[in-house]
Amino acid sequence: MKKKVISTVLCAAMVASMFAGCGNKAANNSTADNSAADNAAESSDAAATTEAGDAAAETEAASASDDAIANLIASTDGTVDIQLWCSELEAYQNVMKELTDKFKEQYSDVDFNITIGAVSEADAKDKILEDIDAAADVFVFADDQVNDLVNAGALQEVAATYTYDPKETNSEATVAAATKDGKLYAYPLTASNGYFLYYDSNIFSEEDVASWENLTAKAEEAGTKVGMNVADGWYLYGFFSGAGCELSMNEDNSNNCDWNSETGLAVAQSIENITSSPAFVSVQDQDAITMLNDGTLSAYVSGTWNTGSFEAKYGDGYAACKLPTFDVNGTATQMGSYAGYKFVGVNSHAKNVGWSMLLAEYLTNEESQLAIGNATSEGPANTVAAAQIDSPALAALAAQSEFADQQVVGNNYWDPAKALGQNLVDGATDLQAVLDDAVAGITQPVAE
Repeated sequence: MKKKVISTVLCAAMVASMFAGCGNKAANNSTADNSAADNAAESSDAAATTEAGDAAAETEAASASDDAIANLIASTDGTVDIQLWCSELEAYQNVMKELTDKFKEQYSDVDFNITIGAVSEADAKDKILEDIDAAADVFVFADDQVNDLVNAGALQEVAATYTYDPKETNSEATVAAATKDGKLYAYPLTASNGYFLYYDSNIFSEEDVASWENLTAKAEEAGTKVGMNVADGWYLYGFFSGAGCELSMNEDNSNNCDWNSETGLAVAQSIENITSSPAFVSVQDQDAITMLNDGTLSAYVSGTWNTGSFEAKYGDGYAACKLPTFDVNGTATQMGSYAGYKFVGVNSHAKNVGWSMLLAEYLTNEESQLAIGNATSEGPANTVAAAQIDSPALAALAAQSEFADQQVVGNNYWDPAKALGQNLVDGATDLQAVLDDAVAGITQPVAE
């Protein structure tokens, strides 16, 4: 508890020091403005004064940061235990081990015991809320978990920083997604949790992959398979959102949905037309990779986590692009999608809050995000790091981002959406009935 109090005091001191720096800067700017108004000939001197004030403010802020870390080190006794949870994937485990080792080297005056657990970012919230006290001190989690974690009091607010400001270095979308009620609650890590189309350019041209109709026709001609997991609400959403249908979440986590409208009916018919092609398969990732390795899958909708598999199999034909259009009542309609992000959060019940926050900050700085991106093929949230990675998959994701939405949906959505997708794949004859059933399930009240 003593260390938690010290960390909180340090954060407050950092904020106060930074505000003091800003105050000095403002004063210098005011002096410059007055000088310019009194005598235009002194404008160059005023500008020099302003620059001096800016430099002084930056120096003071940097000094405050250095002092906060020095004070944190000085106030630390004994071994600092920190538990970190991140993806169970080997690439994630390895790169996180490398980064935590570098963190310990950088702060070698302190004895750290950092353990890395394997908890998928998709499962982080549920695992944490089982027992917040026993959960990891630092953890990677998906953006759609922010509200529930904040409401449960499980996330430490990022009220002050040690080495950089996450709001200034990461994309606006990731910062907004990590913010609730005007407060930042997590450190942006990746901006690539979305989906797009992988394809073999030795078989398909850019014109072929521009629409589902062209893609399936060419696949039939070439005797190969193309597809996506239609029986999954995450992917199915792209068709309905692309056509302008509504799916939104209320404050009580219930949903609004109009997919059983006239437009929704046309979308459902389009999905059945696409999935009825003998070249189309609706399969999950695991089965898709099996087909890929067998040489029978030449285009598939997925995300960056499968980049290595597609790149290795397609070789010089490896390519990726935004999602295809699909025909809705004779109009080519661009598919939408979900855009997701990953964050690093600090448990509000962490044993060593100050060090946990500094570690979270370290794992999400520019250098670390670049290392994680290169190791996992995921796109950094840090804008400078993102610009340094050359990847067809990330380029496709960026092209699709114009048509993507952040995933904000209540839990009652998933099962009915999955059932709807499967019904469409199976060729349901009464489309209005299956749409009505799906919407009734998606919009049912949340049990208290």
